[in-house]
Amino acid sequence: MEIQTETGLRDALKYLEEGQPAQAQGVISSLFEHELDCKELSYTNRCCIFWIDSTRRLKNLSDLERGDRLLEDWKAFQLFLSREKYTYEPALYAVHKGFFSSAIKLYSNLLDEKDPSHRAEILKNMGICYKRLGDFENARNCLAEANSIYPNQASVLAQLADCYSLCGEDRNGKVLFREAFFLDPEKIDIDFLDSQLIKCLISTTTEKGFTGKQLQYWIPIYGTLCGIFNIKRELTPQEAARLSRNIYEMESEYKDPACNTETLVPRMLNSYFWLIDHYVLRHENVNKINEILLRIKILDSSVYNAFVD
Repeated sequence: MEIQTETGLRDALKYLEEGQPAQAQGVISSLFEHELDCKELSYTNRCCIFWIDSTRRLKNLSDLERGDRLLEDWKAFQLFLSREKYTYEPALYAVHKGFFSSAIKLYSNLLDEKDPSHRAEILKNMGICYKRLGDFENARNCLAEANSIYPNQASVLAQLADCYSLCGEDRNGKVLFREAFFLDPEKIDIDFLDSQLIKCLISTTTEKGFTGKQLQYWIPIYGTLCGIFNIKRELTPQEAARLSRNIYEMESEYKDPACNTETLVPRMLNSYFWLIDHYVLRHENVNKINEILLRIKILDSSVYNAFVD
């Protein structure tokens, strides 16, 4: 790479870090006149083109919509890059920083939001952005505040768990991941979970052949079977009653031949796991535990065998 190209490329990357892809592409266009076949330039230029197209789609949207769209566009950008044979890491880093820094600025304009659920959602998304930028202190503060405003939201708890795990606090991470995937696996955006703890579990579950929505419901099953969701807590009497009621309703639903077993079966299995843990922690009669184990065996013998081994 020529010195002139290297210097110009540094300027372009700085523009990308600042969230200015059009200015970055302007610099790159002039550099192509001197070094057309430079793969670093070509890669960076493709990054600029994607982001400029994304920026155009953000026009006439509110700050909230623009922030949310940026997070969705990042997923599309990852898919776009997956087709590239060559990766220029400095450009990828610059776009990464620019995307999430830009989203934080948009969400920061909305922190006077009064509606609790909306404010919690904004803080959750800010937490995701800070987490992606490696600012784990601000990420944890945003996510903890979101959880205090609107407690027990699976989407928030999973991100907070991820933040703890990224900070080396796996015990707290395991507790919160287990809670989040019990509450509502479908609401968890696994594309923005980054800790090794959960990524390994997602990978293990994917290798079993699960994809899409079904994958998210099976993650807590393999979390239990692999010993990752191993930090248990005793349920309150109200939680235990609700769990038993939910199990009864799911078992009734399972009797319908038209039921959606792809998500119903893992939901039932996870509920059985929680009920067994509840019985164990309360030192209930072993016959109660054996009854639930039998239900697991009838529902999925392979899960039963892995669970009791």
